[in-house]
Amino acid sequence: YLATERLLEDPWIFSILARYRLLTQRGAGSPREAIGQHARMDNLTGIEGSAAGDQETARAFSTSWNNLPAGSVYSRSQFEDWMQPLTASDVRGKRVLEMGCGNASLLVQFVPWEPARLHGIDLGDSVLSATRTMSEAATDVPWNIERADLVGYRPDEGPFDLTVCIGVLHHLESPRDGFASVLDCTLPGGRFHCWVYAHEGNAVIRLCVEPLRRVTSRLPWWLTKHLIATPLVFPYYLYAKLLSRLPKWRLLSKLPLADYARWIGPRDFSFFRHVAFDQLVTPQTVYIRREQVDDWLKDERVDRASCYVEFRNGNSWKFGGRRTSD
Repeated sequence: YLATERLLEDPWIFSILARYRLLTQRGAGSPREAIGQHARMDNLTGIEGSAAGDQETARAFSTSWNNLPAGSVYSRSQFEDWMQPLTASDVRGKRVLEMGCGNASLLVQFVPWEPARLHGIDLGDSVLSATRTMSEAATDVPWNIERADLVGYRPDEGPFDLTVCIGVLHHLESPRDGFASVLDCTLPGGRFHCWVYAHEGNAVIRLCVEPLRRVTSRLPWWLTKHLIATPLVFPYYLYAKLLSRLPKWRLLSKLPLADYARWIGPRDFSFFRHVAFDQLVTPQTVYIRREQVDDWLKDERVDRASCYVEFRNGNSWKFGGRRTSD
């Protein structure tokens, strides 16, 4: 694993491996290759200058994403829940950028909404898995996957009609700088949509899981996933399954992470373990307060009348709006 990681840090080798994987998944000579869908892994400008903590986090999450089965780990209903209040009408015919796309589990879910183009970036080598996910979707929607640093990113083709950043900003050394990049990549008059862990509602995670994360993030990924995350998440799996089947009584809603338990309850055990592993493998996590989100949205490039902030599942913030027209 360590030898492979060092090889992937070489831009030339990374580019060759990525392109080979793309061709083997899609089939050399396929007519679809002429559509313009491709992975761009040789454009690594700025990655070497990325914050050290962000690079470590990207490597950790790449390990998580690259050890998952092919395809999206999210259901259609989960995707639509994450994207609300955005709907198909907000995406149809638009150019969409996902910043921090992982293995493209969310990016590929945009396909049925008929965007004009999809573009995903990620700092880690999870772009290999993202390329596979998009290739196996066999879509006629043009797409690009690019290895690039979210912070300070400037798309070659200019800003996008819609920029989304789901579950990424809270893992950056500077979440505020990450949000500034989201705005930079959004076309004037275009829309942006983000999701972050909340400080509010996550007391159990901050007090119990965070101290453990500081240890497990330094351990081999397979040990963390199979020997720590697996047994650790089992009690919460039973708790969520039980709560998701009980009536929504007010008393039960006061239990720790009750809303989140009802949301995740219908999923199978492998998804619970995936979430727990994500929590334990990352070197850095910041829990964002509501006032921080409000402060970010005071940026002069944000159309304040279009803004929305929603407390999602009792433990996270979903927010967005439009960028002001120049």
